[in-house]
Amino acid sequence: MKLTKIILCNFGIFVGMCSLLTIASSAPAMADDPAFLSIGVGYYDVFDNDKAVELRLDYRSNLKFLFIKPFAGVMATTDGAFFPSVGLYSDFYFGRRIVISPSSAAGVYFNGGGKDLGHIVEIRSGLEIAYRFDSRARLGLLFYHISNAGLEDDQPGTEVLSLSYSIPLN
Repeated sequence: MKLTKIILCNFGIFVGMCSLLTIASSAPAMADDPAFLSIGVGYYDVFDNDKAVELRLDYRSNLKFLFIKPFAGVMATTDGAFFPSVGLYSDFYFGRRIVISPSSAAGVYFNGGGKDLGHIVEIRSGLEIAYRFDSRARLGLLFYHISNAGLEDDQPGTEVLSLSYSIPLN
């Protein structure tokens, strides 16, 4: 029951962010964007002491319901953490070049030799700002938070700052 409330709350925040961005963004650029394979490398545990390099691979589908699309991914760190997840994201276009993409996902976290996040089930919520090339490839900066969202009393969470390159899949 607690997990259901957390997921619904996270989904509500995601939809709210998407609604605000929809009002501000332009639609023409989004019509021709395909699915993407996104590769990322970043700085894990930005604000705490369990620093590591983050490596990430996401498949971002172009199937959508209204403005919401699914994605699946996996994150690993150089200290052995591993986080496969599935979630939802949206792309909001500001002109043809700038894309802002909020996302939210749930996954299973294995800390390996890395930071213990307090539970095996973790929630990832993030925001990416990307530059869109003529080829539709994107170079972006992604900031996200991973937390057990209150499933346990101890919820240390972590933040990740990642550089991503998204390759269009035609």
